[in-house]
Amino acid sequence: MTRKKKPLPLLENVTIEDVAAEGKALARVNDMVVFVPFVVPGDVVDLQVTRKKHHYCEAEAVRFIKKSDVRETPMCEHFGICGGCKWQNLPYEEQLKAKQRQVFDQLTRIGKIPLPEFRHIMGSVKTSEYRNKLEFGCSNRRWLTKEQIAAGTVYDNMNAIGFHITGAFDKILPIEKCWLMDDLHNRIRNSIRDYALGTGMTFFDLRQQHGLLRDIMIRNSNTGEWMVLIQFHYDEKDDEQRAMALMAHIADSFPEITSLLYVNNQKCNDTFGDLELTVFKGNDHIYETMEGLKFKVGPKSFYQTNTEQAYHLYAVAREFAALTGNELVYDLYTGTGTIANFVARNAREVIGIEYVPEAIEDAKVNSAINGITNTKFYAGDMKDILNDEFIATHGRPDVIITDPPRAGMHQDVTDTILRAMPKRIVYVSCNPSTQARDLALLDVAYKVTEVQPVDMFPHTPHVENVVLLQLK
Repeated sequence: MTRKKKPLPLLENVTIEDVAAEGKALARVNDMVVFVPFVVPGDVVDLQVTRKKHHYCEAEAVRFIKKSDVRETPMCEHFGICGGCKWQNLPYEEQLKAKQRQVFDQLTRIGKIPLPEFRHIMGSVKTSEYRNKLEFGCSNRRWLTKEQIAAGTVYDNMNAIGFHITGAFDKILPIEKCWLMDDLHNRIRNSIRDYALGTGMTFFDLRQQHGLLRDIMIRNSNTGEWMVLIQFHYDEKDDEQRAMALMAHIADSFPEITSLLYVNNQKCNDTFGDLELTVFKGNDHIYETMEGLKFKVGPKSFYQTNTEQAYHLYAVAREFAALTGNELVYDLYTGTGTIANFVARNAREVIGIEYVPEAIEDAKVNSAINGITNTKFYAGDMKDILNDEFIATHGRPDVIITDPPRAGMHQDVTDTILRAMPKRIVYVSCNPSTQARDLALLDVAYKVTEVQPVDMFPHTPHVENVVLLQLK
């Protein structure tokens, strides 16, 4: 016989005490820490435990007894289901306080190194419509909310365009209006949805790997340009014809789109970095501008998704680099060379290294179109390229600026940096926990002298952090 699991408890009249990691809040009940999403400090609620461990549990609010005085009314109709903007119910000033504390906690708890007094977090210029890029999944498995299931809601079909639901890889929450990007992106997405439904176009089935309409990427820029990339999955003989009819509909309906592209993706995932894209209309790129510089951004390019705040982030990095015009600078994880070109006018030479070859080609173009002649760019895995031989060939850097992915830097990279011994290291991070780990590795030769948190993603728990390390 199988043992029956004990029902998980209902916790009554619980006061939410603080903001926790991953966009959750926390309470304490009989020495048990309880993590709860979509509540704020000061809320008094009944909680249904959904997962129980020895020292903590997870729960969801099933009844609000008293709502907190600091609670904000979420602007988005999808709040609480989508999961993308988990802090819309928390005033922005409170979000900034939580992010400042998050950086401090992670650098002190994980890094365990001497730290200076932190600068106050730099809030985002915009708190809505701040993103320049969004991706939407297209699926024949629409996500139904608990309320819809309880009401017995029935749809003619289950096709949907929107965001993937956490923990349900093949299900899509249909999005009517998202506040993260200029409203034109909503009109484009909803027009694609209406056309596809009206013409009987099939939506992708991630489990069975069939269905024509698969994924949508929308980008815009501060030059007023728009890029739309549609991923298709051709199954039937007339699928290409159907796809081109949709592309023509998009082009005719939205003359604002200056770069309209598509791809037939037959892979098991939605990544397209290794696929050849086709331009249906316009160019294969758009341009961003920053402090008089132009940056070419292609569909495969990485560019900071909060354009206005990216300028302030890079300005901090440049300030910390303290360039006089005589320095050799290495820009690690350079992407499309945004930071490299941004600081080049203040340096003798800047060498950028990046894993994605297409991004490196864009970086070279970005230097050329801005008349910058003191940059060099190299493509390849950082731990393989940045070695003693590379430094012997190109010169020992005076300053290293590094902006790695969330996983941080490979230890081979930190070891090479320690052997290179630059005077200053400017470490830009989108994940303070891995940054803290790397700072501990660099502590043998460097001391942290400045810490500047920067908020790039309002209403989310994500935070960027810029650290200056100086040779001891």
